[in-house]
Amino acid sequence: MRTILILAVFALIVVGHSAYADEQCDAVRFGVVDWTDVKATTAVAAELLRVLGYEVEITKHSVPDTYEAMANNEVDIFLGNWMPSMAPVADPFVQNKQVERVRPNLKGAKYTLAVPQYVYDAGVTSFADIATFQEQFEGRIYGLEKGNDGNQLILDMIESNAFGLKPFNLIETSERLMLAQVKGKIRDQRWIVFLAWAPHPMNERFDLVYLEGGDDYFGPNKGGATVYTNTRAGFASDCPNVAQFLQNLEFSVAMEGQVMDMILNQFVPHDRAARHWMYQNPDRVESWLKGVRHQNGAKANAKAIARSMQLSLSE
Repeated sequence: MRTILILAVFALIVVGHSAYADEQCDAVRFGVVDWTDVKATTAVAAELLRVLGYEVEITKHSVPDTYEAMANNEVDIFLGNWMPSMAPVADPFVQNKQVERVRPNLKGAKYTLAVPQYVYDAGVTSFADIATFQEQFEGRIYGLEKGNDGNQLILDMIESNAFGLKPFNLIETSERLMLAQVKGKIRDQRWIVFLAWAPHPMNERFDLVYLEGGDDYFGPNKGGATVYTNTRAGFASDCPNVAQFLQNLEFSVAMEGQVMDMILNQFVPHDRAARHWMYQNPDRVESWLKGVRHQNGAKANAKAIARSMQLSLSE
């Protein structure tokens, strides 16, 4: 009789866990764009979900393609909805209920045009000053990858001749190559105007200044921005446990800067940088996992998970 009771209790536990697990998805698909900050935050979320028993897929897209992929049920989560600069791309998908804007995951960010300090000191303090120095800038504004939301805002300014920028050309390139141009120009004390953002180690690496006057395009306070978590429509009902995790997930400018510094300046792979930071910050991991369970229904031990991150670094 005792054996039968034990088996019965075990069966109830298994059924309970199985019922919980059956309500959850077992695989999660992230979309990223070619920005180190979005790759860093996505690596943090992905490593935690892997420890919780989920299969995780990460695919890289342009900003417009990321939203198309969410609308087409090809991507579940995007952690890089920078607002207001992405509003022209993202808002139609949100308004059409193809994409859900879950919550802010970063406040106090910044995204707009910037120049080196010596260019600012020479008279370029706002968007309105750029055209005056067309020759020194060689008629170029340096942007990011094709399809980037910031690029589109610059193209809109050029097309409408806002600030007299009609004669300028936008140089569309990757984050890495754009920052290489910034580094070279600053080394030679040559002029450059480029897309810059925070958090990013460029703000510590280079003596740069964000320009005023771009409020109608990049938002007030010199491109002050908030970054949101987005999901495809219906994701929260399909994956309520992961949805709870996303409701908890909030970063800070300092935290993202630390992870990006490991990636860009110490050449640490994204996943290892994420695990190292989480090992050193178990309290933050605990806050992210409040009310979150393992994919199989077991309770998540946040501090044990944070400690496990260090063990995985030795593999």
